[in-house]
Amino acid sequence: MQSKASTVDEYLLEVPAERSAAMKKLRKLFLQELYGYEEKMVYGGPCYARNNVVEAGFANQKHFIGFYILKQDVFKKFIGEFKNVTYGKGVIRFTKPDEIDFEVIRKMLAATYTSSNTVCG
Repeated sequence: MQSKASTVDEYLLEVPAERSAAMKKLRKLFLQELYGYEEKMVYGGPCYARNNVVEAGFANQKHFIGFYILKQDVFKKFIGEFKNVTYGKGVIRFTKPDEIDFEVIRKMLAATYTSSNTVCG
């Protein structure tokens, strides 16, 4: 579900109550681990860009919370670290906010920060 919010703060106000805490925690991790990245709304959700290239993001979707890692070396390295998720190209889908492993997400964001690979196309 793409949002028309112009800022991440506005976006988070639209999130359903049962997902709000998880989404705020995700944002905090993104801001901590992706220091110096630009936080902006792209594709209707919060995205984090370095040198004007989006490398990661998250989004509230109808049936899940999406966690997007666009550096394929990082994405592939952590496949299998999560339980009860489905994967897409560059996305990990969490259907239950209380099952998000924030420590693995932190590690993925830290790996994104240090990765010199390009993002997927």
